[in-house]
Amino acid sequence: MIDAAFKAFAQMFTPALRGVLIKAVGLALLFIVIIGIVLQRVLAGLADSGATWAEQSSGFAPHSVWAGLAWMLSILAGLGIITGAIFLMPPVSALVGSFFVDDVAEAVEREHYPAEPAGKALPLLPAVIEGIKIALLSLVVYLVALPFVLFAGFGFLILLGANAYLLSREYFELAAMRFRTPAEARMMRKANAGYIFMAGLVIAVFVSIPLLNFATPVFAMAFMVHIHKKLAGKRVELIEPKR
Repeated sequence: MIDAAFKAFAQMFTPALRGVLIKAVGLALLFIVIIGIVLQRVLAGLADSGATWAEQSSGFAPHSVWAGLAWMLSILAGLGIITGAIFLMPPVSALVGSFFVDDVAEAVEREHYPAEPAGKALPLLPAVIEGIKIALLSLVVYLVALPFVLFAGFGFLILLGANAYLLSREYFELAAMRFRTPAEARMMRKANAGYIFMAGLVIAVFVSIPLLNFATPVFAMAFMVHIHKKLAGKRVELIEPKR
């Protein structure tokens, strides 16, 4: 597993994947910026509305005080959104990764497994739908864990475990579906659930590192191609033991 992680990380910067990495990072950054702008506008609007309501209701402070308070709250909201980008990366990664799975998988298979049959490219629509599903699940987990992060600290462990499960599930099945039907890919994941979850922890740690996490879609897919190959090889050995 550690060897697979090092191979995936090293290959991200090779000519074969450099272009994919740039596109994946750019698209992830674009999503984060769009989400940040929308949230900032919404929160700033709420702050202005709240300050106006408080001014009209209380009447004990001049308008400039309430306007200044609304401005400070909007600034704090913006800073909070920047910090929250770390937590938004798992759902963004899941969505962005669905656009580049085949480019990454083909490069890894060509570089490390040239003697083996190449996988079959996944249709874009099913891959994107899977990415959207995992992105929405990740967002729900983030919202559920957020109060624990703020008040108890256990939310970080909840997020780590949830991201490990969700991201490993998506990327392993996407790697496996290049060689298997969706049902077979799910069965293989469930049969190796513990090992794949441990691999998911590697991705969860990667996605929690600021700036580096923009490369998560490329790293995670490359990593899971190696993990799938390893597990597929073990299955073959169990079915056809060496003499």
